[in-house]
Amino acid sequence: MELELASLPHKERYKLLIGLVIPRPIGWVSTWSENGVANCAPFSFFNCISEDPPLCILSFNLRSDGALKHTLKNIRRTGEYVVNLVDESTANAMHVSSYEVAETESEFSATGLTPVPAKIVKHPRIGEAAAAFECRIERSITFGPERELVIGEILLVHARDGIIDPVSKRISEELYRPIGRLFANRYCTTRQRFDLPGKLPG
Repeated sequence: MELELASLPHKERYKLLIGLVIPRPIGWVSTWSENGVANCAPFSFFNCISEDPPLCILSFNLRSDGALKHTLKNIRRTGEYVVNLVDESTANAMHVSSYEVAETESEFSATGLTPVPAKIVKHPRIGEAAAAFECRIERSITFGPERELVIGEILLVHARDGIIDPVSKRISEELYRPIGRLFANRYCTTRQRFDLPGKLPG
């Protein structure tokens, strides 16, 4: 099968791409609204793209009603945000926080999550998250009226005790159990892992 993307409707392109490019990491972004409501929402068009400088990228589209997403509105207003990382213990809360709610409602309250003050940025981090990045906008790029990429400089990393070795800075495979985004309501774990040979045979 060969599919020319320009000829496909938007929804079909979306289903095709998110179904093929899997699993994807989840950027669980937490912010304060202008009125002081703690907001958090997951985004699966997310990844780290550089270590020097340390950068991560998020991609935003519009809400189902055509309005700007609350998270992006808060990021634009302050230039800052927190990206929390999702593990197996927080998977359900992350999924519940993906539902669209009014700007006056807090996803923290709906999910029982705890907003914890960040060290550098104005916004809260999710206390239950396995790890979190405090970020400041490095630049943003708009692609038409419905898609915006935000590149953030990672200023500070929080991690649950035991996840990061204080000397080697290696991550504990036993204590850090992230999940990946597939499509629709489907997710995956990273429990099955394997090594490949370091050199080609022969």
